[in-house]
Amino acid sequence: MSLSKITFSNAQGQTLSGRLELPADQHPHNFALFAHCFTCTKNLSAVRNISRALTSQGFGVLRFDFTGLGESEGDFEDTNFSGNVEDLIAAANYLSQHYKAPSLLVGHSLGGAAAIFAASQIDTIKAVATVGAPSNPIHVQHLLKSSINEIETTGQAIVHLSGRDFTIKKQFIDDLETKSLPDTVKHLGKAILVLHSPQDTTVGIKNAEEIYRAARHPKSFVSLDGADHLLMNKEDSLYTGNVIARWSSRYVDIPTEQHLKSQHQVVASLGNNPGFTTSMKVGNHYMLADEPESVGGHDFGPSPYEYVSAGLSACTAMTIKMYVARKGWDLHGVEVHTNYSKSHIHDCENCEDQNAKIDTFERAIKIEGNLDEKQIARILQIADKCPVHKTLHSDTQIITKLV
Repeated sequence: MSLSKITFSNAQGQTLSGRLELPADQHPHNFALFAHCFTCTKNLSAVRNISRALTSQGFGVLRFDFTGLGESEGDFEDTNFSGNVEDLIAAANYLSQHYKAPSLLVGHSLGGAAAIFAASQIDTIKAVATVGAPSNPIHVQHLLKSSINEIETTGQAIVHLSGRDFTIKKQFIDDLETKSLPDTVKHLGKAILVLHSPQDTTVGIKNAEEIYRAARHPKSFVSLDGADHLLMNKEDSLYTGNVIARWSSRYVDIPTEQHLKSQHQVVASLGNNPGFTTSMKVGNHYMLADEPESVGGHDFGPSPYEYVSAGLSACTAMTIKMYVARKGWDLHGVEVHTNYSKSHIHDCENCEDQNAKIDTFERAIKIEGNLDEKQIARILQIADKCPVHKTLHSDTQIITKLV
């Protein structure tokens, strides 16, 4: 996973702070926006875990703090639900301008309601997933019930939420009352996934039923049985992220992997994209090769020489295992650590050339088991007889032709 701090401006010109997470082994096939819960931040553990589950399956994810929360500018007391929706639209615009327009919107709790309203205004969104969302934004009044009278009378009140004090103004409540989520979700026209825990004591499961009933197909419901509202159990939030990723794959465009074909054992294919990320078919397996970022690559896969070193390590371990098995020795495990470099030649015909170097593989072998010194010495001798070792030492020819 690649994580970077980003900032962008909301409709009022205030700076909002976010984190952009990208897959560690590929360019994102799609981008997702995450809307956090009421008075939460982008750094809530559930938000991080769901985002990372999505990136592990190829999504790029932007999670950010709504205006007046976390690291974002603005005063929370001057915000409202409509402002949250506008923040999501601003975030979508940022992704469109700098990366790729988002196709998936994920919202937690009140952020789920905001995600539905925002999705209705962002054309590129193809799928929406809500987690523990209220069926109407006005549900927030339930959290403020002890302060509603004061808010109505004086125009504002200080309420204690999520371990902090927040000033809530009447305009916040008034704004909630103008929003009808059932009407919006009914005409959404996009795939929707409703995830909710039957044990959610903050936003009852009845809310999920109302959202699901109001929505048109394609719609899906997943019960997060045993989870709490904030998904504080890591397993619950990772499960949620994985479910969202798999579900959304039916509705967002994910490029089909290129299935390379060849009469040879190995084929490598490199397109005209920037960098050196190379798709490979090795036997019956598909993998990537790349170069480090320091030389212009993306580090999405091992370098060519790392693959050569890996072949030597694997072959050495297998050869030792086969030999010891035939001998019936008590070997518990073997590790082969290999590094590749070019070293100065010590014994050579042109030693006057100070730049003369030779390809060098440094191999270290760790052996575990009930073995005596004589057996270990023999194993080290056998290591030098592994087929890849012999190939690297022998005269080799490479015959090249145009396909």
